[in-house]
Amino acid sequence: MSRRVVRQSKFRHVFGQAAKADQAYEDIRVSKVTWDSAFCAVNPKFLAIIVEAGGGGAFIVLPLAKTGRVDKNYPLVTGHTGPVLDIDWCPHNDNVIASASDDTTVMVWQIPDYTPVRNITEPVITLEGHSKRVGILSWHPTARNVLLSAGGDNVIIIWNVGTGEVLLSLDDIHPDVIHSVCWNSNGSLLATTCKDKTLRIIDPRKSQVVAERARPHEGARPLRAVFTADGKLLSTGFSRMSERQLALWDPNNFEEPVALQEMDTSNGVLLPFYDPDSSIVYLCGKGDSSIRYFEITDEPPFVHYLNTFSSKEPQRGMGFMPKRGLDVSKCEIARFYKLHERKCEPIVMTVPRKSDLFQDDLYPDTPGPEPALEADEWLSGQDAEPVLISLKEGYVPPKHREFRVTKRNILDVRPPASPRRSQSASEAPLSQHTLETLLEEMKALRERVQAQEERITALENMLCELVDGTD
Repeated sequence: MSRRVVRQSKFRHVFGQAAKADQAYEDIRVSKVTWDSAFCAVNPKFLAIIVEAGGGGAFIVLPLAKTGRVDKNYPLVTGHTGPVLDIDWCPHNDNVIASASDDTTVMVWQIPDYTPVRNITEPVITLEGHSKRVGILSWHPTARNVLLSAGGDNVIIIWNVGTGEVLLSLDDIHPDVIHSVCWNSNGSLLATTCKDKTLRIIDPRKSQVVAERARPHEGARPLRAVFTADGKLLSTGFSRMSERQLALWDPNNFEEPVALQEMDTSNGVLLPFYDPDSSIVYLCGKGDSSIRYFEITDEPPFVHYLNTFSSKEPQRGMGFMPKRGLDVSKCEIARFYKLHERKCEPIVMTVPRKSDLFQDDLYPDTPGPEPALEADEWLSGQDAEPVLISLKEGYVPPKHREFRVTKRNILDVRPPASPRRSQSASEAPLSQHTLETLLEEMKALRERVQAQEERITALENMLCELVDGTD
């Protein structure tokens, strides 16, 4: 009698569970804009959601702990003159978020740790370079202040947000609208999908396509692609019969997929969320009411279906928490923030374990908030893997320390040492005396700004106490 061998994997029993009602965020008017982005971005401190806004574009930023009903007058981040289409938290600073808009601009915002009393209307910097709507944003995974944007003008621009300048512009690679862009783990390559139904791997610093595959999925609906930890690619798309598919590709051999999974017939684009630590990909379709997840391994059939989390309500968008924001004591391996029409609901994925001890097999060291490179180092050709941290003691986001450091990085006006720009003889270096004077002035200015912020915080606390006293 033959015995069926069950595949060994610690993730075979991952199960999803929606948070209790009091852990959701209620009364949020989620944006109704037709655009295939996640509409939600989350980090260990904040939850950001693109919302409906009259006469412009806006998003709301809530501290993670601020669950329950959100006051209808809660301050928004407003500044765009057209709808906001994408938002992305900086991986190296939990108080910095970028937004992209129909108004052709990208804005970078500083979010305070305290709750502001009025709308945040002044971005730290506005990045203007696209001629049409900007629908995709992605921060570089390892280099400080490097941000990618992709627009309806079929152009990808890579910015140094510390100086506001364009580091690279990839304007002759895509003949049509770009549907998705993803960095690889060290930020040396990009994977893009495009309306021309081609999947491309690009070396951005050489402005070269290093590999491409036409029609990785036969259907007409948009594709999505993400890099895996070992440099392979996962793509989602549609068959000719409109069946949704997940494919695994080896860029060294783009002829045939390593694996292909067919799912259901639906026209919702599948957004892939990939976790390199567990090698699990979660597929969330806009308009779906489920999350399917698969484990990617080195052994055939390479893509292993794990399970489906199902619920009654369709999702309008989805946020995906970085690993350092998870509760390791509860064996969480992923947490999603599912957008409904008027609320956001956390969904927790866990691996059941009997022991209360730290499960180091579930939590390898993971990317922390420190960048591995400066922007000019990356531009000059250097690569570095993410700086990893252990989650054994849990992760506590820094409070005000990083808040001040960010200002120096974000407002740093030194142009990077671009390989294309050599110093001419007329650009004489600053004298030591001038440099010291400037540094002293900057230090004094920072101290004044800090004092003003502390005064604002004190006034806001007094205001809250007064309001509480009159209730």
